[in-house]
Amino acid sequence: MENNNNVTDESVRAELSRLRDSIDNIDAAVIHMLAERFKCTQQVGHLKAEHKMPPADPSREARQIARLRELAENAKLDPAFAEKFLNFIIAEVIRHHETIARA
Repeated sequence: MENNNNVTDESVRAELSRLRDSIDNIDAAVIHMLAERFKCTQQVGHLKAEHKMPPADPSREARQIARLRELAENAKLDPAFAEKFLNFIIAEVIRHHETIARA
């Protein structure tokens, strides 16, 4: 009976390892995608600063939040979580834009 448990334990460990490898790959992709997104928003910040536009755009932000909530619902992801995540990103982008505008 003990031999059977070892096989089961090995099977569970192998499955856990496989899932964790996928999670690690997804995390890497998310980080690279966020880096690319911030490269674009930095360019937006410079463009806004050059043309004396405000760092924040509340109407754009509201549209993005609504869009992301819908995408989240369609993807079976909690829309409240998606909104919190986007709000975190937006706050960081605005902080960058304010820094660029002051420079």
